[in-house]
Amino acid sequence: MRQTVMHRNWLRRVVVGLAASLCLAAPLRAQEPYLLHTIIPLTGGGAFLGKSVQMAMQAAEKVINRDGGVRGRPVQFVFHDDQSSPQLAVQLTNEVLATHPQVIIGSALSAMCNAMAPLMQNGPVMYCLSPAIHPKAGSFVFTASVSQDDYFVALVRFAQQQGWKRIALLTTTDASGQDAEHGMSLAMARPENKDIVLVAQEHFNPGDVTISAQVERIRAAQPDFLIGWATGANAGGMFRGLSQTGFDIPVGASTSSMTYAQIAAFAAFLPKQLYYASTIWPAYGDARVPITPDMQKQLDPYFETASAAGWRPDTASETGWDPPRIVVHALNQVGTDATPAQLRDAMIAITDYVGVDGVYNYVQTPQRGLAAQNTMVSRWDAAANTWIPVNGPGGVPLKPAP
Repeated sequence: MRQTVMHRNWLRRVVVGLAASLCLAAPLRAQEPYLLHTIIPLTGGGAFLGKSVQMAMQAAEKVINRDGGVRGRPVQFVFHDDQSSPQLAVQLTNEVLATHPQVIIGSALSAMCNAMAPLMQNGPVMYCLSPAIHPKAGSFVFTASVSQDDYFVALVRFAQQQGWKRIALLTTTDASGQDAEHGMSLAMARPENKDIVLVAQEHFNPGDVTISAQVERIRAAQPDFLIGWATGANAGGMFRGLSQTGFDIPVGASTSSMTYAQIAAFAAFLPKQLYYASTIWPAYGDARVPITPDMQKQLDPYFETASAAGWRPDTASETGWDPPRIVVHALNQVGTDATPAQLRDAMIAITDYVGVDGVYNYVQTPQRGLAAQNTMVSRWDAAANTWIPVNGPGGVPLKPAP
């Protein structure tokens, strides 16, 4: 009898111990982070974008995990510095591919994204953070924000609203500049722009010391509005060239330079009338701009999180906020054991994801989710140190402030 009781007690202790072990083990397994590999330029010429993207993603990570992560698993972004080099971006991509990820985020510049994209023919999903690429519908490659083509539509529409009929275009000779020319030609071909005249079209090489000859030819054409499309240091060279020649007309600039880091670096020679096309985040807090309640619910945590972390939203941080949250949204639908194809299919089926840039509809706008109706134009206000909306989403005129 005594042996039987002792045996039962021993079994009870074993069962209780095993149950306790299982209870402890389950939360530990649930807490294993889900790694989201991100390849962005943290050094080199594109660092002004990459660092802002990183800050936004680190802030988004906290919000994502506060909201439950991926099916209870915390998300952890793992950053890889491509040093603004397409060759290194490809090398890093191959290293990450060896771990068989469902998704890779990055890069933040079109040259790197275009170098990485061919490696994704059969997956994993890749979410490029540059708007200047144009992935094939149904592919594994997605791209952030509004297309540069739609930014040109927004800028030319704004020129129409101002009565500026004579437009000049100044671009770099690289891939970004070529994409800009394509966007401008599409905007000019729209029926509503039949009265707009492209009076001059000039180019300069990346790294050129001076663009005075190009500026003088543009000046001679007497434009009302100049669209100058250049990225990084080339944008600075363009602004400096305009300032040095004393050519002072309204300028519409590439959205890539719509960052506080670039504005601060170029402050001494920025055009006095400087406009940017972007998605609608600059409208936050502006009572003249109609924002839906659903969008307000997304913009509030974005701006509040940025304020708490000590940085201010701009076009770079905006591309680091929505895309990773969309990826997590899709992962929560399909799970961490899904194939890249299943994740891709979940993403291309999204029609109503509300982000800080607008309502994403990947059926209507494949691989991107956003279109021309998600754009607006803002003016850089040096005194206020921020961008002031000059029209609303889709280019609608602003209503008077209440």
